[in-house]
Amino acid sequence: MAEVLLFHHAQGQTPGFHAFADDLRAAGHTVHTPDLFSGRTFDSIPDGMAHVGEIGFEEVLARGAKAAEDLPAELVYAGFSLGVVPAQQLAQTRPGARGALLMYSCVPYTEFGQAWPAGVPVQIHGAQEDPYFMDEGDVDAARELVAATDDAELFLYPGDQHYFADSSLPSYQPEAAALLTERVHAFLADR
Repeated sequence: MAEVLLFHHAQGQTPGFHAFADDLRAAGHTVHTPDLFSGRTFDSIPDGMAHVGEIGFEEVLARGAKAAEDLPAELVYAGFSLGVVPAQQLAQTRPGARGALLMYSCVPYTEFGQAWPAGVPVQIHGAQEDPYFMDEGDVDAARELVAATDDAELFLYPGDQHYFADSSLPSYQPEAAALLTERVHAFLADR
């Protein structure tokens, strides 16, 4: 079974985020869910991103790194949207990573000053009409990452919702969420 460090999206640790983590735990994985927002949740993506603007992206990354400090190196790093940023940074820069799961977002791998590490598999998941994923450079970064490493997969799902796998939000798309979850379970089974 895998040990996973899972980071939440810009609306915080919603019930749907916890449900996803609990589903992974029910399959036998150890899942750590640090709270980058110190208990705060937000009703919308813009509200959550306004909070990120207040605390700063550097602070989000620092909180992500701190969450990993006392954990073993052999982790799968996972994140939803905003949570992809610390997950991807740690997967690329912290030795020992077993894999990365990047959901709803992808950062250019060059952002972290080095190539994607050899032997670290990655899955990237996004909705094919999601304006955040498709229009803000994430899908391009995802395609570049897939081209730059031998063990990367990009999965595009029908729909235009950003947080389509969060069962507690109006953006939830059950069929796409079920397929994403199935693919995540298959990925973790090999870690």
